[in-house]
Amino acid sequence: MTDRRREEDEREDRAYDAHLAGRLLRYLRPYRFRVLTAVLLLMVSAAVEMVGPWLTQVALDRAIPSRDTGLLSLLVAAFIGAQVVAFLCDYLQVVLTTWIGQKVMYDLRMEIFRHLQRLSLRFFDTNPVGRLMTRVMNDVETLNELFTSGAVTVFGDLFTIAFVVVAMFLLDWRLALVTMAVLPFVFVAAFFFRSRIRRTSWEIRIQLARLNAFLQERVTGIRVVQLFGQEGNTRLRFEAINDDHLDANLRSITWYALFFPVIEVLTSVSLALILWYGGLSTLNGTMTIGIVAAFIQYARRFFRPIQDLSEKYNLLQGAVASSERIFRLLDTRPAIVDPPSPRALPVPGRGEIEFRDVWFRYTEASPEERKGLPGNGAGSGAGNGTGEGSADGAESTGEWVLRGVSFRVQPGERLAIVGSTGSGKTTIINLLMRFYEPQRGQILFDGVPINEVTLEELRTRIGLVLQDVFLFSEDVRSNISFGREDIPEARIMEASRRVGVDDFVSRLPAGYSQPLGERGALISTGERQLVSFARALAFDPLVLVLDEATSSVDSRLEERIEQALAELMRGRTSLVVAHRLSTIRDADQILVLHQGRIREQGTHTELLALGGLYARLHELQFVEASPPR
Repeated sequence: MTDRRREEDEREDRAYDAHLAGRLLRYLRPYRFRVLTAVLLLMVSAAVEMVGPWLTQVALDRAIPSRDTGLLSLLVAAFIGAQVVAFLCDYLQVVLTTWIGQKVMYDLRMEIFRHLQRLSLRFFDTNPVGRLMTRVMNDVETLNELFTSGAVTVFGDLFTIAFVVVAMFLLDWRLALVTMAVLPFVFVAAFFFRSRIRRTSWEIRIQLARLNAFLQERVTGIRVVQLFGQEGNTRLRFEAINDDHLDANLRSITWYALFFPVIEVLTSVSLALILWYGGLSTLNGTMTIGIVAAFIQYARRFFRPIQDLSEKYNLLQGAVASSERIFRLLDTRPAIVDPPSPRALPVPGRGEIEFRDVWFRYTEASPEERKGLPGNGAGSGAGNGTGEGSADGAESTGEWVLRGVSFRVQPGERLAIVGSTGSGKTTIINLLMRFYEPQRGQILFDGVPINEVTLEELRTRIGLVLQDVFLFSEDVRSNISFGREDIPEARIMEASRRVGVDDFVSRLPAGYSQPLGERGALISTGERQLVSFARALAFDPLVLVLDEATSSVDSRLEERIEQALAELMRGRTSLVVAHRLSTIRDADQILVLHQGRIREQGTHTELLALGGLYARLHELQFVEASPPR
């Protein structure tokens, strides 16, 4: 599914969902006492606001006509006191609701971040980072506005409307009916604009997700963009997405610009009706001028919360859109999970690895295809519920990356895996680390199926060094220890010395405290590779896995690294995925993969004597490496 299609699938024209509302309100549960306090403050503030018009009516109808200065002074003092109480209640309520909104936003972001770290690589293969950033930042910020300005303060608007209605009917029920004569038109206007504002809210968030995804990808790959001179084309594509985002915002602004003046016009019509009916009643002697003045104030207090509720309803549209996207993310189940009753790996471990008839592909079968496939049986290592069975039947539902791979690595043995691009070398590493699950077969670590142990226990016993080294913007020391507080400074320095990191770190201005920039941009590719070696050595794993780990290292560093790796791999089980055959000549055994199958297996000498695929690969690399005569 394309990104555009996936974004469109996220769009649904519904304004309210009781289930979503219930899930959102659960985030208020830890702060329910503060929420109740804020609601009480809103209730007091709404009640106090009713005092002003009543005081005005008393002053105009009793104090002023009777020239009672004492009563007039008392009414003015009460009016000022009511305003002070309303101010204090509003201040405390705003502080409380803002605090609640910030805490809910903090809790929600932490929950999303923890969940993202548990998701499997298959999820990140199909979800751009920019879209996930939109969930964590923009969508959560929208919910913060809901909790700060909507979920609690809506009670204040409802209390105000209720108190105003009661006050108006107590004061004069006929004028109250006249005041509310325009309400049907208010409801018609709200209904008319509701769907249009909701639609633009969805469009804005869809376009924002596209904008973030494109921006993140192009900024990350800025070197490639500049290398191929695609700045102009990239600018045009970004401009097109940005235009869509702008258009969606302008449409939203247009509807808001129409909606609020319509409510203002209806408010003015209501005031005009009050003046007309109240003026005639006053001239007839059936109503006092104080009542008319009070009703004018009550009318403004009546339509203001109605307008606020309409605005909060529009805020709800964005909150529904954001919450649905957030909860869809939170409801995504990790494909790789710990077993309910995990087994423990042997202590101390031996480092034996075995693959038994492992079949794997990255695409999953459809439910219809899975129905026609037999189960994996008790020995299957599949944990993602794909249910593929026999190889022949499953082969028709997709392209297999590994086909019946079986091998065993003895403790302390060095195994090398070679083959052409796409033969399945890196996939073996991904399955061993449980980044993915095989559709059929078993992988065992020290005789225990790896899908029966926890991910943490498995991965703490394996050290992985990748070809594409990822370093963080922290300093050298932090990148080596990577948050492990139990790794002492002496072990970091020893690991750095053994792989040659200290040679270039000594030239950095701040030494081991030098920040490396984003993805380690301040040091060379080879130096980043050395830091990754030091990290693996500092973690002291039982099994070492190298995935094309020396392919980015120049010949000057290669000799030093090979010496460090020889020392690092001594006494450890090692799996080496290699492109350059010169780096694996001393391996205890070599697997030659071709189209997902093991075609040859043996030592370097044995495979050369066999004269098969390995011999041809060796010959090709030897010819390519030979200088022209």
